[in-house]
Amino acid sequence: MQELMLAKAKELLQNGTVNRVLGWQAGEFVYDITPAVFESEQDLDAGFVYNEFCGNNLSKYLIKESRKEGKVLAFLKPCDTYSFNQLIKEHRIIRENVYVIGVPCEGKTDGETLKSKGVKGILGAKSEGDELIIDTLYGEQRLSKRDALTARCLTCKSKKHVVYDELLGEEGEEVPENHRFEEVEKLEAMTPDERFAFWRGELSRCIRCNACRNVCPACSCEKCVFDNPASGISQKAAADSFEENMFHIIRAFHVAGRCTDCGECSRVCPQNIPLHLLNRKFIKDIDAFYGEYQAGEDTESRAPLTNFTYDDVEPSIVYKGGKK
Repeated sequence: MQELMLAKAKELLQNGTVNRVLGWQAGEFVYDITPAVFESEQDLDAGFVYNEFCGNNLSKYLIKESRKEGKVLAFLKPCDTYSFNQLIKEHRIIRENVYVIGVPCEGKTDGETLKSKGVKGILGAKSEGDELIIDTLYGEQRLSKRDALTARCLTCKSKKHVVYDELLGEEGEEVPENHRFEEVEKLEAMTPDERFAFWRGELSRCIRCNACRNVCPACSCEKCVFDNPASGISQKAAADSFEENMFHIIRAFHVAGRCTDCGECSRVCPQNIPLHLLNRKFIKDIDAFYGEYQAGEDTESRAPLTNFTYDDVEPSIVYKGGKK
């Protein structure tokens, strides 16, 4: 797939359809993948990669890239396209300045996942059927593909793109039963005290690095409330348990109804806090109270929390004849 993507990117650069390419490049380690913009064929040959470690959601980077001169080519995986659509809906991306190529994805792995399985000295990885073959300093190792997938890929909602200008490879299908609310249901089954203890234990590890906020496609404010010097908590580690809770709970409320469940927040957390579970709880409740809704599925519909119907779940309010 990488060679096919490179050929297409070079073709579009050559014919002037785009003047730059948004993709991925490797860092110090092969699994240390980072989004990158390539402005020439030479740049592409020198750094562009697409492999088992390219889990990064590229959609947020298009907020700025779509406002630059010319058109940018963006390679988007199925889960990325939901975030892309949501940002279009919120007028954060200029659609006509982006040429979207959809690329297939059967799930990604990362260095932390492989290390947790006992794999060390990782030099590369490739899929072969239902197996992931990992090249290491100590020889070849094999894992079942499922065992190597990141947690968010194990609960993938769809392998089908919701938007693209051109598609490379075969289109995937929606995943009807992915059990993505299973962990939420376990939390719901706890007593309030048990649930509070769980989240206190998780959030107490937060070092306020802001990685979750910075990578989240739904966190696209030009100035975040948590960067306001008047707040008293700007750019500093939490001073107490109240601040530890406040940052993540407020952030989750800010993205409620807009989160596409891409899982980037948990992926980048250096403390391995399952932040996506906060967002996923809101998604589950919205589905239960307002009917099933998937953020980013289209660019026209209004989210339940920003729309009004007389069927809204407000048991304390009675409407008669269209009036309160």
